[in-house]
Amino acid sequence: MIQPPLLFSGTSNRLLTEEIARRMQTRVGNALVDRFKNDECRIEIRENVRGAEVFVVQSLCRSPQGATVNDALMELLLIIDALRRASANRISAVIPYYGYAKQDKKTKGREPISAKLVANMIEMAGAERIVTLDLHAAQIQGFFDVPVDNLMAAPTLCNYLKNQNLQGDRIVVVSPDAGGVPRAETFAKRLKSNLAVIIKRRPEPDVSEVTHIVGDVEGKIAVVVDDMISTGGTLVKAAEALRKKGATDVYTLATHGIFAGDAIAQFEKSEISRVIVTNTIPRTIASPKVEHLTIAQILADAIKRITSNRSVSELFNAEDPEAPPPEQPPPASAVTEIPVVAAV
Repeated sequence: MIQPPLLFSGTSNRLLTEEIARRMQTRVGNALVDRFKNDECRIEIRENVRGAEVFVVQSLCRSPQGATVNDALMELLLIIDALRRASANRISAVIPYYGYAKQDKKTKGREPISAKLVANMIEMAGAERIVTLDLHAAQIQGFFDVPVDNLMAAPTLCNYLKNQNLQGDRIVVVSPDAGGVPRAETFAKRLKSNLAVIIKRRPEPDVSEVTHIVGDVEGKIAVVVDDMISTGGTLVKAAEALRKKGATDVYTLATHGIFAGDAIAQFEKSEISRVIVTNTIPRTIASPKVEHLTIAQILADAIKRITSNRSVSELFNAEDPEAPPPEQPPPASAVTEIPVVAAV
């Protein structure tokens, strides 16, 4: 019989970890995650993990208690190291939001490739598998020499739009830049809608200017799809340009709601009607325009499938993440030769 996995959590997104545990009908492991008086991170695993399959859930983001991105990274590394030294069988790092992902290449001389360095540190700490959602660039998977499951929040976000009757010819899915076209195409196919692309340029980091819009948006609700929202400046300017081109309304969807600086204040004054994000990053500021959707079920299903050596990609063949596609029964010959093990 397959033993249920153990879940452990840092402080950056404890509520998400607890929700994953509830959906898996298990609990979060007993561990001390604190600070010494000199501000160094203090970790202690307070239960037996010898020979266990362990998943450490930690977003690399600022915590609701005010801990920084770097604090979250150190917590993750030290928890993994503590579990490895406690003889856990296999340790997987579940990183709903992979911090430093935007620093995935050198844009000028004498810059680090921070996303690669973070990958090296997580591997060196002892992680044998990575589970994450919507990496800023899919190529970041190549920074790791261990298996990486890059899950998608698209089913959850698309189901929200369908429940609001935002699909088909009523809407046009908009990519905020050329690099996001594959992501926007995924949404357009699921929603059976047309696609538009915003052409922009960046005169400096975190500053963008819209130059053109490719595609017909007149008389339609524009749904701008991105992987993350940082300062929000790009999306605010995109909404202005879309309304000038005749869009009747603007919705913004993203997997990761970072909301750095005065992003929330910008959204409240903007042409955007609704900002929909997931809880890969915990909510720290409330706004009537911002709505958080949970991705706990996707992560719970992925963890269960990894534990039982089943396909993870099958999760995204279904329209509804709450109801993964039914498994096909094995052929009769396979039943007699190979015992079928039920997943937890």
